[in-house]
Amino acid sequence: MEDMTYALEVSPENALQFILTRNDEKNSDGTARCVMTLTHPGNSNDYLAFKVKTTQPRRYLVRPNQGIVAPGTSETVNIVLVEKDKQMLLQSFDRLGQSALDHSKDKFLVQSCIVDEPFAKGYVAQKAKLNDDHTAEGVKAGKELAESLTSMWNAASSGEDKQIYNKKLQVRHVVAPSVSDGKSASSGTSRGVRLSEKTSLENMKPEQMFLEISSLRRKYDELVTFSVNLTAERDILNNTLE
Repeated sequence: MEDMTYALEVSPENALQFILTRNDEKNSDGTARCVMTLTHPGNSNDYLAFKVKTTQPRRYLVRPNQGIVAPGTSETVNIVLVEKDKQMLLQSFDRLGQSALDHSKDKFLVQSCIVDEPFAKGYVAQKAKLNDDHTAEGVKAGKELAESLTSMWNAASSGEDKQIYNKKLQVRHVVAPSVSDGKSASSGTSRGVRLSEKTSLENMKPEQMFLEISSLRRKYDELVTFSVNLTAERDILNNTLE
């Protein structure tokens, strides 16, 4: 059986799910985020260093993206989807539905390896001191601390004497049900029932004609917006190809 003392336990295990909500929804700040937990399995007294990578570094904010986990402890990694990209995904959903978000090509990679105990203990102690130090000196020390860990990872990646555990995770984007969607659906249903009683324009009451015209106007506006967005995407693709 392979010795996996250098491997952190990653949760969730296979995929990171981001719930996309509308910014105008109540009880929500609109931020699409996901929490990843990295746990030391406790099968050794070694300190384990970790590093989180993604195929879309401009789309996701990862904090912290690297660190050290002591034996028997865990580290929480917060991942936030950038607002601009969230809006792009919502627009795709509005045009094509959930199928537009399925089969995302975004991926994350969690790496872990055993780190030298003197370095690890010094890193953990220094980080504890800096947690409450927001002065210029504290920020500078924190930057130097991060650079020291980055240098350690560079050495570990280029060398052959250190085993590195790689854990890949897929990404899922799911749009949360909107309260306004439910209201619109019920409103549309009741309106459809009223109009189905007298489908002929000649037999419609003024109120019914107003509702029908308003509905057609709204659909027309949505179609115009879709056409504008589609034209913009086409121009971007053409420029990219050129």
